[in-house]
Amino acid sequence: MLGKLTRWLRMLGQNVTYSSKLDDAQLCSIAQKERRVLVTRDLELYQQATAKGIVAFYLEGKTEAERLAELARRFDISLEVDLKISRCPKCNARIQWTQKENVASKVKKNTFVHYNDFWECPKCEQIYWQGAHWERIRKTLEEAKEKLKKG
Repeated sequence: MLGKLTRWLRMLGQNVTYSSKLDDAQLCSIAQKERRVLVTRDLELYQQATAKGIVAFYLEGKTEAERLAELARRFDISLEVDLKISRCPKCNARIQWTQKENVASKVKKNTFVHYNDFWECPKCEQIYWQGAHWERIRKTLEEAKEKLKKG
């Protein structure tokens, strides 16, 4: 399952469809119909998709950083989070900057006091900010960039 990778790609601005409930035939059908790249760690699914003429990519990386580097190399994906193009990691809609006052009742008081910049998903209404977790995000992306450089 690549749910975690899906969230990473959405943060990086990629339009990603994901479901853990679909079988191989359904995944192939959606990829073909919507002209999407099917990304998988399942060799059999990869072979099935390519045999049907579906653009597919077989991921070999074991860590998120390795997987991100592989995808960045193959599809020229920037490994920088640009909040102007980022998508909601949960639902894939583009997030939008929102005024701090708009989130006062939607985030914990401590968060509201310590942070000034907030983004909101217009679809699922999830609120985002660059909190302490951003250090881990930056670290993973830096690791992916290093792996990308090494080839």
